Amino acid sequence: METIAQKRGFDEFTLKMIAVVTMFIDHFAATVVERILVASGTGVGFAMSGEAWDALYVAYQILRGIGRLAFPIYCYLIVEGLYHTRSVPKYALRLGLFALISEVPFDLAFNEVYGTGKWLEFGYNNVFFTLFVGLVTVACMKLVNDHTKSERFQKPVFLVAKSIANLAILFTGMVVAEFLLRTDYGGCGVAAIGVMYMLYGRPRLAFAGAVLVLALLGDPLELVAIVLVVLIGYCNGQRGRQMKYFFYAFYPVHLLLLELLCIALGIG
Repeated sequence: METIAQKRGFDEFTLKMIAVVTMFIDHFAATVVERILVASGTGVGFAMSGEAWDALYVAYQILRGIGRLAFPIYCYLIVEGLYHTRSVPKYALRLGLFALISEVPFDLAFNEVYGTGKWLEFGYNNVFFTLFVGLVTVACMKLVNDHTKSERFQKPVFLVAKSIANLAILFTGMVVAEFLLRTDYGGCGVAAIGVMYMLYGRPRLAFAGAVLVLALLGDPLELVAIVLVVLIGYCNGQRGRQMKYFFYAFYPVHLLLLELLCIALGIG
C-alpha cells in the first residue's frame, strides 16, 4: 500500500512530459526558427526588417533556454531507470535500438541547419547514443559498487581503489561519447549522468551537480536548468501512467515532423 508520503508531489510520468515538451520547444527553435533566421539573413525567402529579425532572434534564444530543461531530466530518468528496471541489458538494448532509428530523422532535422544537408552521417549523433553510453557507464559503476559492499572491502585501500575504478569507468564513457560516437552532449552528457548516479538518493544535490557539470564542460546556458532543483525534490519516485514506447518514439517522430514542416515552409 502506498504511504501518504509516496502520494505527495508528482510522479515520473509528469517529469517525462516536462522533458518532452521542453525538448520539443528546443528542437522547434533549433530547426524551424533557426532556418528562418538564416534564410532571412541571406535574403533567400522570409524577408523581414532588422527589428523583426532581432525580435525573432530574442524569441529563439528564449526557446533554446527553455529547452535546456530537458536533458538533465533525461539524465535523472536514466539513473532512476537503472535502479528500477527489471533488466538493464534490455533497457540498454531499447536505448541503442532507438538511437539507430532516430539517426536519420536527427540528421534530416539538423544537418540542413549546419550546412551539410546529408540525411545520414555519423559525424555528430543523436542524444539516444548519449543516454545509451551513460546507462552502460553507470551500470558498470554500480556493478563495481555492488560487488564491494562487504565488510572486507571497507578498508581504506579498497575504498580508494573503488573510487579510482569508478572514475576510470566514467572517464571511459565520456571518451566513447565524445570522440568515438560523437554524440549530442558528448562527454559532458555522460558526466552528468555519472554525477546523478554518484549522488543518487539526494535528488536536488544530484540535479544541481549534473547541471553544473553540463554548464562547465558544455554550454553555460545549461545553467538555466538549475531552476529544476526545487521542482525535482517533489518527484515522489512513483512511475505513474505507463506510456513507455510513446516517450521512445516521440524523439524520432517529432524530428521527422519538424523536418516536414521546414520543407512545407520552403526551408527544408
